[in-house]
Amino acid sequence: MRRRDRRLLLISAAGIVLLGATAVASVALRQTASFFYSPTDAQAKQPEAGTQARIGGLVAKGTVVRGDNGKVNFVVTDMKADVRVSYRGVLPDLFREGQGVVAEGKFTAPDTFEARTILARHDENYMPKEVADALKASGQWRDAPLPVNQTSNQSNLGTGAGMLNPTHTGSK
Repeated sequence: MRRRDRRLLLISAAGIVLLGATAVASVALRQTASFFYSPTDAQAKQPEAGTQARIGGLVAKGTVVRGDNGKVNFVVTDMKADVRVSYRGVLPDLFREGQGVVAEGKFTAPDTFEARTILARHDENYMPKEVADALKASGQWRDAPLPVNQTSNQSNLGTGAGMLNPTHTGSK
């Protein structure tokens, strides 16, 4: 074999190996990827039952129902649409109505979600980026007025503190 032919064969083999590795990585990522949905996104995209995802928004006031064996049902809202969430387990200490939440799990219907993990915001000014972005996109984002002894600066702008006490006006 000539030197040129060997080089072409080596480049072809490397290309095939690279394509194979890319295909394996793509399949692995697709199986483990969780897409983020706001309730409005879920309503518009109508995800199929069994779709693994994360759903985020605010826990709608008056919707938390605690059942037997640690089962909890509640509604996640972005003030335009709602998704019913069911979860079995211990909720984070900071989980409460009117607060930001992200649930990881799967859709059982386009407007019903079965969570395996619940993530609650960890301080009064924090909101998960996906939730804040979804609220901004829906026009529901409000910044709270700052306390009298605090002035506006780059570190406290857009923190979402105004979302501390939203009222539930979503559907259903």
